[in-house]
Amino acid sequence: MRENLHRFFRAARGAGVRVSPAESIDAMRAVSAVGFSDRAVLRDTFLLTLAKTQDEKRALGDCFDLFFSAPEPQQDSAEQSRQDDQGEQGGNPSADAHGDNSGGADDENVGPLAQMLLSQDRTAISAAIANASGAASLSDIRYFTQRGIFQTRILDAMGIQRLRDDIDNLTASNPALAERLQDALSGLRGTVRDAVSQALLLYGREEAENLRNEILRNAPLARIEPRQVEQMRVLIRQIARRLRERYSKPRKRQRRGHLDVRRTLRRNAAWGGIPFLTAWKRKHRDRPKIVALCDVSGSVARVSDFFLLLIHSLHEVVDDVRSFAFSGHLIEVSRILESKSPEEAMKEIMSKVGFGSSDYGNSFADFEDGWMNTITPQTTVIVLGDARSNNLDPRADILRRIGERSKRLVWLNPEGRMVWGFGDSEMPRYATFCSVVRQCATAQQLERAVSDIVATYQ
Repeated sequence: MRENLHRFFRAARGAGVRVSPAESIDAMRAVSAVGFSDRAVLRDTFLLTLAKTQDEKRALGDCFDLFFSAPEPQQDSAEQSRQDDQGEQGGNPSADAHGDNSGGADDENVGPLAQMLLSQDRTAISAAIANASGAASLSDIRYFTQRGIFQTRILDAMGIQRLRDDIDNLTASNPALAERLQDALSGLRGTVRDAVSQALLLYGREEAENLRNEILRNAPLARIEPRQVEQMRVLIRQIARRLRERYSKPRKRQRRGHLDVRRTLRRNAAWGGIPFLTAWKRKHRDRPKIVALCDVSGSVARVSDFFLLLIHSLHEVVDDVRSFAFSGHLIEVSRILESKSPEEAMKEIMSKVGFGSSDYGNSFADFEDGWMNTITPQTTVIVLGDARSNNLDPRADILRRIGERSKRLVWLNPEGRMVWGFGDSEMPRYATFCSVVRQCATAQQLERAVSDIVATYQ
């Protein structure tokens, strides 16, 4: 049963429930106290010990129902109708054409699987499938392309080769019994197929999600299909959580500092050097401050959507984030992003400044007139845009002054480097005043860029 619980914990992780080793130990202790006899109590026990949020409770409940639902063998429709007719006539459903109550199984000297199928013992068949699934390591299934392999392994473990031999031998001597076995074999294949599909839902979900996320991480953000937008938002939130976990812990340790051994010994000289009082070395570090200027014109609006979501999800790492959006003119959107859901926030932002023709010069002038004093020597300024100003004045002089006032000026361009400087692109001119210029067309590139920016404050 311990191994069964381990498989359930693995399935729960695949369903999106965060189960740590300590939590799994607590759950096993709770299960040992309540037992397995009452499934409702067992289900509530897992929900109380493992789930932390409402979403995790729903996911864990669905996982529990799927994991602990035992597969039932399927009957072929023709065989079922034949047994129903025999039942109405008062006959024994297991009787064969010769009237034997064992279906001729003993007389024909068939194998154990054939006897099990002829007797229609659902409990025995379910147990045999479960045992064969364990022998075939069904919990190792990860991809839908492996379904056929595991179905074959399970049937082989149950003794399908002997069953085929029995059918061949009975075809000449007892055709009716051979036909019944063939129908039962069809039902058995369907039952095993369902068991494998159920295992794939349980154990393959994590790998399928990882594969989908890896594809999304490397897909151009500007060409994400509408059906993938919500999946990408979930991926961006996962990236933000990963960055928070990576950088928030070092910052918490740095607030305390490192032990100053010499000062500690001097303070505790009166107590014979026993460190009742401690002294800490504290190194001053700049408080992270980010100002983000995002082009939300039609060509880069989708990229800005995900970028703003990522930046404002780093509240545990970045103390001060101010965001601005522009196309023809520039407005601050920090409060909109903080007070509304991503969908509502981007809808309002786009209604105010989105989908227009880019005018970088006029937008930079708006920022200089209204918010230049927000930039300090501790500020990292991030500009996200394709630098295409529609042949208007690019006002690179304003960008130069922004770079001089800030700690770093980072430009993230969704376009490929091969097209920078061609047409109305002002990227080479802007790049002169930037500390860092990077291509940022995918979620993976976006994560690396933001990670490098946050790391400069650690």
